[in-house]
This record gives sequence, C-alpha cells and structure tokens, in this order.
Amino acid sequence: MKNHLIISLIYLLSFHLAQSQTPVVNLQTDVLVIGGTASGISAGIQSARLGVNTLVVEETPWLGGMLTSAGVPAFDGNNAMPAGLFGEFRQHLYDYYGGANAVSTGWVSNTLFEPHIGDSIFKSMARKEQLLTVKYNYQFKSVIKNGHTIIGAEFYEINTGAQLIVKAKRVIDATELGDALASAKVPYDLGMESNAVTGEQVNLAGANDIIQDITYVGILKDYGSPQPLIPRPINYDSTEFDGSNTSFYKDTNRKRPSVDAKKMLEYGKLPNNKYMLNWPIYGNDIYLNVVEKTPKQREALLEQAKQQTLRFVYFIQKDLGFNHLALANDEFPTKDKLALYPYHRESRRMHGMVRMLVQHISKPFDTPQPLFTTGIAVGDYPVDHHHKKNSAAPQHLEFFPVPSFNIPLGALIPKDASNFIVAEKSISVSNIVNGTTRLQPCVMQIGQASGLLAALSIKNRVDPKNISVRQVQQALLDANGYIMPYKDVTQKDRYFKAIQKIGATGLLRGVGVPTGWANATYFNPNDKVKLDEFSIAWNKKFIAHSFKSDNDLTISDALFVAAKLSITSVEKIKNSFELKWKSIGLQNFNMQRSILRYELAAILDQYNVFNIFDVDIYGNYTKL
Repeated sequence: MKNHLIISLIYLLSFHLAQSQTPVVNLQTDVLVIGGTASGISAGIQSARLGVNTLVVEETPWLGGMLTSAGVPAFDGNNAMPAGLFGEFRQHLYDYYGGANAVSTGWVSNTLFEPHIGDSIFKSMARKEQLLTVKYNYQFKSVIKNGHTIIGAEFYEINTGAQLIVKAKRVIDATELGDALASAKVPYDLGMESNAVTGEQVNLAGANDIIQDITYVGILKDYGSPQPLIPRPINYDSTEFDGSNTSFYKDTNRKRPSVDAKKMLEYGKLPNNKYMLNWPIYGNDIYLNVVEKTPKQREALLEQAKQQTLRFVYFIQKDLGFNHLALANDEFPTKDKLALYPYHRESRRMHGMVRMLVQHISKPFDTPQPLFTTGIAVGDYPVDHHHKKNSAAPQHLEFFPVPSFNIPLGALIPKDASNFIVAEKSISVSNIVNGTTRLQPCVMQIGQASGLLAALSIKNRVDPKNISVRQVQQALLDANGYIMPYKDVTQKDRYFKAIQKIGATGLLRGVGVPTGWANATYFNPNDKVKLDEFSIAWNKKFIAHSFKSDNDLTISDALFVAAKLSITSVEKIKNSFELKWKSIGLQNFNMQRSILRYELAAILDQYNVFNIFDVDIYGNYTKL
C-alpha cells in the first residue's frame, strides 16, 4: 500500500511539473483573427492593409479553409462580380494557370484549381503584408472576456501543447463552426428556425437541429497507368453508390442519375488531370452534426466521413474501372491523403444586430427593414442545401430561386458583445439564407468586410456596432469591393462606384431576376429615371417636391436635386453643375431632356449624395 502511495505521489508531482514547464506565450495585437479560413485570411489581409497590426491564428498548416484545407477548390457563383480580395485571388489563379479558360476545367464552376496552389497563393498574399502575422497549428481553446467585451483568446499548439494567449483590441471569429462565438456565449441558432420566427414561408414546419450534409473531400489524380487499389474499406458495399451515375444504376427505385461515370468525375475536374470528390448524389456527402462536440469528439465522429469517401474512392477504382486514378500524392499533407478537415456547409449562426432573411434577397426593396442600403458583400448563387443523406430533412431547398443580392453589415456584428466581429458561415442569417451566403465568394467578401470593420473601428475608436455604415462601404469600394449586386455594371465601367453608391441610397433601385445558377439584379444604366421610383427615397429624406415631369426626371430636375443636396439655390450652382457634368465625361447637356440612370448616378456622386443619404445599421436614413 505504501509503495502504491509513493508511486501515485511521484506521478502527480511529475504531472504538475510537466504542466508547469509547458511554455506560455503572451502576445498583444490590434486585430486577432481566429481561423485562417477563406474569410479569416481575407480578414487578416484587409485589416493589415488598413495599417493595423493583425494576427491570424490557424489550426492547420494551410490557409484558405474550405477552398484549400477542406478540399473544395472551386468558386460557386460571382463569376461576373469579382469583388475585392475574391477577385484578386482569382486573378492570381489566372496568372498562375494561364488565364480564365485554364481554370474552367470542370462543370461545377467557372474556376477550379489545385488546393495546394490555393494555399500557396494565400500565403504569398499574406507575406506581402508587413503588419500581418500568421501562426499555424494552434487550436482555439476559448475567448478571453471582460464582462461583455471580448479582449482576446487562448490557443494551444497542437503538437506540443504550448499555450498561446493573445490580447487584442478587436477579435474576429473566422472559425469554420463558430467556435469563438459559442465560447463568448453570444446567442446563436443551429439548425432550422420555424417559419413563425422568420416569416420566410419556406420552412413551414417547426424548428429542428438539422444541418446540411458535410463532405470529407479527396482529390484523385490521373497517374496515366493502372494504380494499386486502395485497401478495401471495412463494410464496403458497392450498392451504397448505386445511382451516383448511369454507369452504375441497378436499383430503379432510386432516382435515375443524369450523368455517366465520366461526367460525374468531370464535375470537379481540376487542372493537371486531378478530380475533386465532392459528389452529393449517392456519393460522399454524409450527415454528421459535429458542431457542438469537442475537438476530440469531432475527430472520432469524422472518421465516419473519411471512411465514406474512401469507400467512394474504392468504388471509382474497382467498380467503375478507373484504375488509373488514385488519391493525389502531391496535395494534402495528411497520412490518408484526404483533406485536412471536412467541408462544413453550415455552422452556428449568431444573433446579430440584424438577421438576414430570404425576404431580404427575394424582395430587398420592399421589406420593412431596408437592409440593402447597408450592403458589404454580394452573391448570385441560388439557395443550395445538401440534405440528400438525411431523410428527416426537408428535401425542397435545393436551388431555391433568388436574384443576386447583398449582405448587410449588421449581420457581422453581435448584439450584446463588444470588440467582436463574426465572419465565415456564422454570420446572422437564417438557415435558408445560409444556403447561399455560405459559398466561397461570399465568405471571402464577408472576411474582407470584417477585417476592414475591425481596423476602421480601431482607428475611429468606436465599437464595431457604432461604426459609420457609409465609411465601411466607401472603404470597401476603394478596396475593389461591391456593395450592390448589379451584374450589368462592371468595375471596368467609369461610373461603377457612383452607381454602386446611388444604389445603396435607394434613390435608384435594381430589378432582380432569378435565372438559375448565376442570378442577377440589373441596374439598367441606360434607362430613363422614373419619378415614382426616385421619389420613394427622396421623399423620406426631403420634403416632397414638384419635379418638372410627371414621369421621367430631366437634367433640370437633377440640377434641383443637386442644389438641395448642396443646401443652396439652383441659380448659385447652375454654372458649376454644367461644368461638373462635362468634367466627369457626361455629354448632351440639355436641361429639358430626360436624364439616364447612369448620368444621374454620376452627377449626384459629385454632390455627396451617398453620405447625405446616410443610414444606420438597420438601413434607416439618419437625420439631417
């Protein structure tokens, strides 16, 4: 008994000694970004570019999240709206591979690339920012709070257990699953809300905890000659994948597939004869809800997802006969050659200053809350929910039609926490809306906006929730971003920024058109300005005025508007108005003719209409 006691005491002493010897590193920074995901690295780059010290802490050795580490190197949507850092990253891909056609290799996207190339580009972009530091292989543990104020976070090094404690003026949650906001005890939703909460008229059933299917992605490589089959996975049964393609379709009770095996693989074909395995139809999607689990619990559960993908690989090699394909040996730095972690399509969704609902997409100009005036990112992909592996989930949410849309600033800011911003897929949106805001171009823009918001709020010495909406939007436009989702006016247009800004005032509104894969909202720049449309916003801000025409605004009416914005008389600005008109490249100065939409946007931009029609975080006009 005495020997056992001595041994126990020695063990406890050794344990505490080891614990006391674990190194602890304390750091101080301006902006801390938790997660080097697609939004996280975008946030870090943008924050550093605005002149504040920024630290990104990432749990893997890679940057880029779902685009790289999760093995989904394909952009869904926004091909015609290359906003901000998303457009910059895409241009780097074009430069590397040799143009847009060189990355249009599969039919799931206009842009596909090798994951390791995406990681190298993100790292190259990060290295160019002198005020940006990235730390790899650190697992998030918890945020550090002072009351309702988030002042930092704790991490531990995955291999050594060394502690990292970071204090920061602003903290951004850019984790895949919203782990930091949960640690901060910010209220959130997980799963589907009831229609009674959202009023969306889509999920008419009650609330539930169902999330989208996940995928553990593998990248196949064409080696040009027969390769050894991977070891036969445990419980392998080829009928699991029956109906994934017409080349293997035996159970006619299953819906007939629309593609053969070759077409199925070309869905995610990458440059250099590689293939992304992310196939939802009797493929390697799987239903697993690991969100509320600990990192160790997640790892154990996710082994099921890995095995699902390995069975799919074996099926492709053996039963479909593609024995020249095998898992790529030059992609992921993992023993099993699968992605570093799974593709999570859904996470916790915080309760923000505002909640974006499907109404804000389908009818943005007609909702009681005009959140479109506060846009900080744009998207055009349909609402896409993956629920095929969970029969208990509603099956009607696949490609719900919407026009192109913008995401409101208030969706990134929690109600009851200070110094804290939320990015990635955890912003304040409904479960339905997450089906489109979760996609890569949106997430990168959300990250860029969150980094910009963090930096500007520090410079202005205000909490993010008190920042000027217009200041954030102007900074985004200056960083090549979009704030309005207009597909027919590109960044190459001379009046792009003016049109973006007048759209955000509500004085001129777009026309949304659901078109399928690449949805649209059109500004129609060459149309005449209709008085009834213009008056909706004008009369909310100013006393109603009798314009020259009952139908179309004239250039004379535009002169009156400019005078009102300048708080002066028409007579005093008439000459300067004509000079401004000509100096910005507008032509045919005839006071009696109808003014065109792009002309009105361009001339009113000269009179600060964007800031005069200022809005708060809820989209309401501020007082004069």
